[in-house]
Amino acid sequence: MLFGIREEDIAYYGLMFGLTLLMGYMCFIIYKIGRESKAGRFGMFALFLVLGLGMFGFIAKSIIARWLDL
Repeated sequence: MLFGIREEDIAYYGLMFGLTLLMGYMCFIIYKIGRESKAGRFGMFALFLVLGLGMFGFIAKSIIARWLDL
């Protein structure tokens, strides 16, 4: 225990906040790739759709796993 907080709680919140920040940074990278390649509106849409589906799948997996544990 560190300052009265269990190791499991530290790992859980660190993972949630860390992955949230990482996904936000990934959105910035996708935007930067689209802007540097002059992709246009449709190209940006395609980039965010295709590359963002991976992040959405990860979030959906967590939600479905919790839903099935009920």
